[in-house]
Amino acid sequence: MPSIILLNKPYGVLSQFTDDRGRPTLADHIRCKGFYAAGRLDSDSEGLLLLTDDGALQHQISHPRQKLPKTYWVQVEGEIGPGALAKLRRGVSLKDGVTAPARARSLPAPDIWPRVPPVRERKSVATSWLELTIREGRNRQVRRMTAAVGFPTLRLIRTAIGNWRLGDLAPGEQRIEEVFAAPTRTARNRRRR
Repeated sequence: MPSIILLNKPYGVLSQFTDDRGRPTLADHIRCKGFYAAGRLDSDSEGLLLLTDDGALQHQISHPRQKLPKTYWVQVEGEIGPGALAKLRRGVSLKDGVTAPARARSLPAPDIWPRVPPVRERKSVATSWLELTIREGRNRQVRRMTAAVGFPTLRLIRTAIGNWRLGDLAPGEQRIEEVFAAPTRTARNRRRR
């Protein structure tokens, strides 16, 4: 039976096991052999990263065709309002095309771990939080989306991928789960008919 590791990837850690420049990698946190990341999370982003010991499951989770929803808590510069949230919900124009509509809502500042190093603060500029759920996986997409609506991202934490949730894992902590025959997108679509 395939297994999956849910890791709370800390800020500054690469989503790979080796690095020829000596930067922190998954090898600093994952001791289980034979697990590989199912997708990526930029080094300057934090939160849920899935790893699995099953190639088919890895492909199913990470392939863009599956369009698994990914949910993020995003701290942005400025007080994000209804207009910017509406634009995110419609889709925004980026250099590589218009994004698919996202789910977006304001979020009270979450009670979470401090980031190391801390997010830069400017006393004259407020910050706010939003929850954003996307189904695409473009390079640095969330950061580019918030910037496109006028609110640069300061901190980015992925909290969910599909039905997997970060929960109360602290940075660097992990949990292993067995995966029971996860239905493919095609099988799910057949069941809906």
